[in-house]
Amino acid sequence: MPDIVLAIKVDVDTDRGTRVGVPALARVFGDLGISASFFFSLGPDNTGRALRRIFRPGFLQKVRRTSVVSTYGVRTLLNGVLWPGPHIGRRNADAMRAIRDAGHEVGIHCYDHIRWQDGLHGMRLDEVRREFGCARAEFERIFARPAQAAAAAGWQANADSLRAYDEAGLLYASDGRGTQPFFPVARGERFRTLQIPTTLPTLDELLGRPEFPDDQLVAHYISLLRRNTVNVLTIHAEIEGMARLDWFREFLVRAGSMHIRFATLSNVAQDLLAAPETVPFCDLSLGEVDGRSGTLAVQGSVVG
Repeated sequence: MPDIVLAIKVDVDTDRGTRVGVPALARVFGDLGISASFFFSLGPDNTGRALRRIFRPGFLQKVRRTSVVSTYGVRTLLNGVLWPGPHIGRRNADAMRAIRDAGHEVGIHCYDHIRWQDGLHGMRLDEVRREFGCARAEFERIFARPAQAAAAAGWQANADSLRAYDEAGLLYASDGRGTQPFFPVARGERFRTLQIPTTLPTLDELLGRPEFPDDQLVAHYISLLRRNTVNVLTIHAEIEGMARLDWFREFLVRAGSMHIRFATLSNVAQDLLAAPETVPFCDLSLGEVDGRSGTLAVQGSVVG
């Protein structure tokens, strides 16, 4: 019977998450001999501007469930509102390079997280190209090579962002939620950058819900892992890397004891692209995910 394969995707949204959560996660991964895929926000940390989401259905409920203030910190929640947001790439280049030097994969999450998550679908194509271009330039400045992968902030993607990825010649992207790797189709157009979606619920989508007690969350996640595909768990440097670090370590230890095989997303992509004819084309469009407010990119049906 094939191994269960699990890829850990780390979204790094904020300056504090980069400074505090990323090194903490690196220590856990190092202790357990696991390589992960880190995706960095590279421009200004304007987290405070997310308060505009207050009128989005489900947003306040999520804030209460996940203890947003204690998780992110008051200062981070005011970045870009009461004072200019710190530039994450300029302040934290050494911390980012340390992740690469420790053997982890590094890629682009975004330039300005709030601008991409809340504004992508109002951008023109030239604006999308410019925003992603800023992220690519900052990544190359930090790592002295072009980025090979991206994972969109807030799981926001559309035909214009997919076109920007194709133009950049990425190996793969991990922009949406779904069940299996695929080549995306949007607005009737087929794109060539492989998508490896997040297949598992994120921790912040389950925290605080009575049907998912904290003391049963590790067992619940283990029960969701499937064979014959890649399981992708997205974690956040600000959650699993900080307030929930002990929980995350427990989950990884339990998974390792069950001989679950860990892989980076680039490993998965390289294996799949060795035989691209076996990868389906699927629609990628906006949809809802249980436990998360708003809409995000969701894998749809296979396109013949």
